[in-house]
Amino acid sequence: MIMPYLGYGTRSRVTLCGRVLADEGIPPTRDTEKRWRNLVAFYKRLESDEVPGARLRGSLGGRHRETATDREGYFSVALDGLALKPGWHGMHVYLEKDPKTEAIGRILVPSPRARFGVISDIDDTVVYSNVRNKLKMVLALALSNARTRKPFKGVGAFYRALHAGINPLFYVSKSPWNLYAPLVEFLEHQGLPAGPLALRDFGPRMRKHHKTGAIEAILRTYPKLPFVLIGDSGEQDPEIYSDIVRRFPSRVRAIYIRLVNEKRFIEVQKLVAEVAQTGCQLVLAPDSEFAAAHAAGEGLIQASDLRDIRSDRRSDESSWSKPLASSGALK
Repeated sequence: MIMPYLGYGTRSRVTLCGRVLADEGIPPTRDTEKRWRNLVAFYKRLESDEVPGARLRGSLGGRHRETATDREGYFSVALDGLALKPGWHGMHVYLEKDPKTEAIGRILVPSPRARFGVISDIDDTVVYSNVRNKLKMVLALALSNARTRKPFKGVGAFYRALHAGINPLFYVSKSPWNLYAPLVEFLEHQGLPAGPLALRDFGPRMRKHHKTGAIEAILRTYPKLPFVLIGDSGEQDPEIYSDIVRRFPSRVRAIYIRLVNEKRFIEVQKLVAEVAQTGCQLVLAPDSEFAAAHAAGEGLIQASDLRDIRSDRRSDESSWSKPLASSGALK
């Protein structure tokens, strides 16, 4: 099967990446799925059988290009000379030897009316993943699915407010491409704005600087568009985002970091001061309502959106701040 990933580009040039894999026959997920079935599906995704050397053809807007998968089954199709309208477009991709094996890859062309873009991490930023404890993180992923995992309360409303129907969202995560399908399903099921995902390969090819490279590629594709960066302090988001601000001055409107590791509070506070010298603000947000209030003050979202975000957050006791409830670090 051909699995195209959500791509992005401009009105004249777009790129679609994806992978050709053996069809494992993984059934659609359900809210009531048994945990052992989730475990089986998780194993099948990690143990995917790639198809190297497969020749493909991509077509969009009267343009065509041939390509082939690498040894891990990955492919990339870039088309230029296009005249696309803003919005989502479908690139037709099929195997040359078997045209019946085909897929439609969706590609985002942001609106010229977009005021800014958003680049967000996923694990421990959108959904609680416990990335600091790898065993617990893997178990949580293996025994749940896209419909049973829940985002932090208020995140959906906050991201929809930032999106405002025109501002593009991009998700950059250290999760492997093997988990692409359930991540896209999770975003869709939870009502989060659709956006291209930049994940990384699973195994020995895992790149150390994957996030930095992915963010740089997005910023260079849209040189006139400023961005909002959202992440957490579980690993290196504060350092990565601070470095991006230093190397791309005037391109970042604000950085929102959720402090999941109170032991890093002093470290991140130092970065707050360093980033402030560039004219950008790095905001430690204990919950989505706090981040949204700051965003409203900066004109990134409408003040009227705060009511929906507050309602979403308080509809359940679980929120961004729950892991810090006993620390008092952000009182």
